[in-house]
Amino acid sequence: MNLFDLSGKVALVTGGNGGIGLGMAEGMASCGASIVIAGRNAEKAAAALGTLHVYGVPGIFIAADVTKKTDCVALIAQAEAQFGRVDILVNNAGTSIRKMPQDFTEDEWHQVLDTNLTSAFLCSQAAYHAMVRAGGGKMINIGSMMSLFGAPYATPYAASKGGIVQMTRALATAWAKDNIQVNAVLPGWIDTDLTKRARQQVQGLHESVARRTPQARWGVPHDMAGVAAFLASSASDFISGTAIPVDGGFSIAM
Repeated sequence: MNLFDLSGKVALVTGGNGGIGLGMAEGMASCGASIVIAGRNAEKAAAALGTLHVYGVPGIFIAADVTKKTDCVALIAQAEAQFGRVDILVNNAGTSIRKMPQDFTEDEWHQVLDTNLTSAFLCSQAAYHAMVRAGGGKMINIGSMMSLFGAPYATPYAASKGGIVQMTRALATAWAKDNIQVNAVLPGWIDTDLTKRARQQVQGLHESVARRTPQARWGVPHDMAGVAAFLASSASDFISGTAIPVDGGFSIAM
C-alpha cells in the first residue's frame, strides 16, 4: 500500500503557475495527481504545465480571478467537468504590499486581504460540494512566517496570513464529518518572484534570513513538494487543522 499514491486524484492549485504553487503542484504530480492550475496569466501557466508534463499526468489551466465568488464557482465547475472530480485544493494565490501601517490606503488593505484570505475562503466554499461528491478531500491553505511573527512593513499581509491559520482550524472542524481534511502550510523565506521584490525593498533581508535559518539558506519552491504530497495523500488522513512550518528551522531559531 502506497500511502502517497495520488493516482486518479485531481488537484487544483490557485496561483500554481510559479513559485510555491508550482513547487507544490510538482510534488502532487510526481505522486500521480492530475493538476489544474488556476490564475490569470495564461502564458506563465503554459510554461508551468510544460514543467509538469515530465510527470506524465494530465494538466490544464483555467483562467480565474479567485477574489470573485462567481469565478471560484465556475473554476470548480470547469475542473469537475474536465476530470469528473476535485479531490485536492491548494489555496496559494497571494500578494503583498510593503509599507508602514500608517501609509496603507483602504484599497491596498482590501487588495491584500481579498487576494490572500477571501479568495481562499471562496475557493474552499466552492470546492466543498465537489469534495462531498467525491467522498472526501484535502484542502491546503498557504500561510506564512507572518502567520507567526510581526513585521512593520506587512500589516495587511500578516493579518491575512494569521487569518489563514484560524480559517483552516474552523473549516477543519466544520468539514471533518464530510471526510475533508483542512491544513495550512507556513512557508519560510522561499526564493520566489514575491520574495525577490521583498529583498529589493527590505535592506539586509537576504543576509538576515540566511543567518537566522539553521539550514543557512533560503528555501526553493521544490522544498514545498514533499509537504504538498503528504497533506494531499491518505498519509495525512488523521491530520487536520494543523499549520506546518516549512522553513528550514527559521521559526524555532533564537
